[in-house]
Parts: sequence; structure tokens; C-alpha cells
Amino acid sequence: MDYLTITQSPILSGEVAISGAKNAALPLLALTLLSKEDVRISNLPNVADVKTLSKLLEHLGAHIEMLDSHTLNINCANIIHTKALYDIVRKMRASILVLGPLLARFRKCQVSLPGGCAIGARPVDLHLKAMEKMGAHIHIEGGYIIANAPNGLQGADILFDKISVTGSENVIMAAALAKGKTRIINAAKEPEVVQLCEILAHNGIEIEGIGSNEISIYGSDGELPVFKPFSVIPDRIEAGTYLCAGAITNSRITLRDTDSTHLQAVLEKLEEIGFSFEITESSITILPAQKRNAFEIITTEYPGFPTDMQAQFMALATQCEGVSVIEERLFENRFMHVSELQRLGADIKLSGNIAKVSGVKPLIGANVMATDLRASSALVLAALIAKGSTDIHRIYHLDRGYEDLESKLKRLGVNLTRQGE
Repeated sequence: MDYLTITQSPILSGEVAISGAKNAALPLLALTLLSKEDVRISNLPNVADVKTLSKLLEHLGAHIEMLDSHTLNINCANIIHTKALYDIVRKMRASILVLGPLLARFRKCQVSLPGGCAIGARPVDLHLKAMEKMGAHIHIEGGYIIANAPNGLQGADILFDKISVTGSENVIMAAALAKGKTRIINAAKEPEVVQLCEILAHNGIEIEGIGSNEISIYGSDGELPVFKPFSVIPDRIEAGTYLCAGAITNSRITLRDTDSTHLQAVLEKLEEIGFSFEITESSITILPAQKRNAFEIITTEYPGFPTDMQAQFMALATQCEGVSVIEERLFENRFMHVSELQRLGADIKLSGNIAKVSGVKPLIGANVMATDLRASSALVLAALIAKGSTDIHRIYHLDRGYEDLESKLKRLGVNLTRQGE
């Protein structure tokens, strides 16, 4: 199992290109199941999760041609079965995204209950209740969701008790082929959900309320769409992570191929801490701060502060003057990086879902272990300023969501190597 060794790299400089968004790419890959025609997707990030979902599509019978390292041509005309196997699905919770399109197009499917990062309960019952509301018969057997809709899916009003990104995406894809109107109330508003809706809308599916918390989809009653080529939006979480790399080292770095409109909550918090920016249509440059102030964060759904940036800002808080307060409201197990940051010397006190981080604390390199994808990136950030060297183990989590992390960091001046244990 590989690990990263990072030697203290106190000053960064240069530019880094932001890859396509993993969390946008996954539902867009699942979307190809709705069509019998070729679908060309560009700006796909070259990360493990995209490879896993591509492998799942191929197992179902999709023909996938790699046109270049970031572009796939996918044809789902000859799907041979509709069973998403445990051996693939267990690696990634987002595999549940094939449920909606498979059920809508083929009127039956079996999808293994998913796995993925151990950051807390992310139950699929919201997905299942929505499909049942649309006319599916569902039961769990042998670890599989077994779903049947012999008469096809019917439009329905879906009220989510809790905002769910993948739940919203699954219903949107299912509703695209359903009969009649489906209305999602309390829908997710993330840019990844917006892009999914926009692509469907650009290819013949009528959708109202895109970007709002109430979306109406007028289904095609089984008529399969033909998708024009499309490109995945930039990864706002990758961009936010590199902004934090600039912030924790108080360095000037530039991000290319990004969209600042997707990062408003992150940029506003960094401005509150003391940073300023030079922003163009496709780039963000973070400028060093005269002083880095303590801050408060409450994670919430988009457009609020993203839970996927909480760990990175906790690492940054160790270098801010005063006590920063971070409240995690979305996932109950998303403070597992705290004990690892403490191994590096961070002064963090936990009380339930609230962490108080005292700065400015000098960090010292040590052996640490990644527990999930975003926790991994927090440890990378802390290692940049930790005296000596830090070995970060279980970095397969990083490979799931960050494309070409080592070479991008090296281009910014980070001293690191990947080694095998």
C-alpha cells in the first residue's frame, strides 16, 4: 500500500490546473444508461472513482472507448443485464446512481447496497422511497436492492425530508424517462445537480426550476434521449483544497480552469480570514494575507459552506490567530482527521459535532493515516507546514478524488514522494 512522504514546504508558487469535478462526473456517467446512442464526455477527471463507475457500466454491457485521458465515448445500446454487483459497488457509495436510470429504462434492476468513505450514515432509503413513489416495487434481499417497475415509472411529487445530492440526481434521471411530471421538493442545488439538469434540458427533457430547491421534470414516457457531447464542470472541492494550500503556507498561487461562482462560500471565508484574490472568468489567484484571523464555520448544503471543505479548513485553522470553531452538521463521523492532526501537534478540542482549533500552533512531522477522502487532503495541507517530514498512509483515499495530486503539488514547489510500504 502506497504512502506519501511530504517534507516541509513553507512557501509555494506557480499555477495548477483544476480537473473536472468527480462529483459531477459520476452522475453524468450514470446518465449514459438513458440512451442507446454514443455519448461523448470530456474533462473527466482521471481518478479512481471515475474508473470504478466506468468499470460498472462496462460490466452492465456498455461499450466504452477512451478517446484521450480525459474523454470517453460511451454506448449503452447493448446492456446485457441490470445487476450492479457488490464487488464493484462496495468500493463507492455513488454507485447507487445507476439505480434511477436502470429502473427507468429497463423497468427492473438489482443494485448492491453501496460502500465508500466511512464518514457517517448516508442511507439510501431516500432513493428507495422516491422510486416507490414513482411506482416501483422494491425490497432488499441478500444485500441487494431489487427494484421492479413493470408498467414503467410514473411522475410523482417527491418530498425529501433531508436534502440529498445523489438522491436528487437519481430521481432526476429516473424522472427523465417516466410518464408525466415529477416534482422534487427540497432538491439539492449543488452545481453538479445543476449540470445534470442542464444536460437533460439541452437534450430534449423539459425541466423547470433548475438551480432551485423545487425542480419539475416532464418525462419522455420511455423515449430515449440522444445526448450531444458535453464537458464536466471544474472540481470546486479540488479548487478549494489548492486555495487552502496557498492559504496555509500564506503563498501566492494561481488556479486555472476553475469557476469562482461555484466557490463563493469558500472564497468569502478565506476573505474573512484575511486573504484577497485576483479572479478572472476561469482563474483564481490567492494573495498572501497580512494576518490570518480565526474563523467560524457551520457546514451545510450548497450554497452554504461545503462539508467536503471542512477538514481542509481545520488544517488551516492551526495557523490562524485565535480559536476557530467548526461545526459539522451533515455527517456524524466527519471529524476522524482530528486525532491525526493532533499527532502533528494541532490543538483541537472536540465536543460532539463542534471542534475548537487553537492557533497559531507549530506542527511537527509524524506518521499519520488517512481515514477518508477529504481527511486525506487535510493531512497533506498540514504536512506542508509541519517541521521535518510527514508520512501519510492509506492514500488510496486521495486517489479516489484528486487527479495527479503529486505532480500538481510538485509544480507548486512541494517536496514529496510516493512510496510503497
